[in-house]
Amino acid sequence: MRIRDHRAHDEPEISLIPLIDVLLVMIIFFVVTATFDARSVIKLELPRATGEQVEANQPLVVLVNAQGRFFVDDREVLRDDLESLKSTIVEVAGSDRQRPVMLRADARTPYQAVVTVYDALGQLGFRRIMSATAPAEGGDAPTAGDNE
Repeated sequence: MRIRDHRAHDEPEISLIPLIDVLLVMIIFFVVTATFDARSVIKLELPRATGEQVEANQPLVVLVNAQGRFFVDDREVLRDDLESLKSTIVEVAGSDRQRPVMLRADARTPYQAVVTVYDALGQLGFRRIMSATAPAEGGDAPTAGDNE
């Protein structure tokens, strides 16, 4: 009696599961390293402060204190939202959108408060915005960097 061996007729197979695992690991590796590469090529141009004094016809002064409270000239903005700031700027500045604006912010001011001021001024149409800076050690008076 002859017993058949079915294993002899089986076709050889290539298992794809390990190949898929290796490919997924490689894809993850390339995605992660590509994000590190993108972060290293970002070039920033940092703001500069010149030693020039601002000579403009009465700039509108917007002050942001260390707590993030807004003051437009001598008026305090009662709430810290964008619409309140815009309405106070309109009341103080009137319709003159060519008037230069001096933004004075405390060094400890939250960055979001400064961005809110820039957003409000941009929405209202002010284009001549200066950021007040303090002089370096041993300097004279506060200066402004023009941000046209």
